[in-house]
Amino acid sequence: MSLIFDVLRDNRTFALVGVSQNREKYGYEVFEALIAKGYEVYPINPKYDEVDGRRCYPSRDDLPEKPDVVVTAVPPAVTEKVIQSCTRLGVDTVWMPPGSWSEQAVRTCEAQGIEEIHDVCLVFALRSVREQPSEA
Repeated sequence: MSLIFDVLRDNRTFALVGVSQNREKYGYEVFEALIAKGYEVYPINPKYDEVDGRRCYPSRDDLPEKPDVVVTAVPPAVTEKVIQSCTRLGVDTVWMPPGSWSEQAVRTCEAQGIEEIHDVCLVFALRSVREQPSEA
């Protein structure tokens, strides 16, 4: 849990691959949860120009800045391709929720020195992790 807390505490920008405009889809739920907690979120999905008034990017290569964390809300085979681009772009952390990760994706992250969280629901983590009191 400490890695999860560290990632949520120490990072401000998240790119969400597989965002959806459908409020019932996981890709939208993650988008909404991150925004509600005050993170900068870059939605990525080539199907959309925007999601809830925010510009939606067709790929990670089109983002205005390198995100701190890339979150995948796509099938495992797509996640594996996303990780390849994360390596190229120098992304340090990838979060692969349940249904989005594979053993190959985890191995690729480890081999490339990318910090990874897999099989942990980001929405649940955001609800579960409470703010730590500031140090006096």
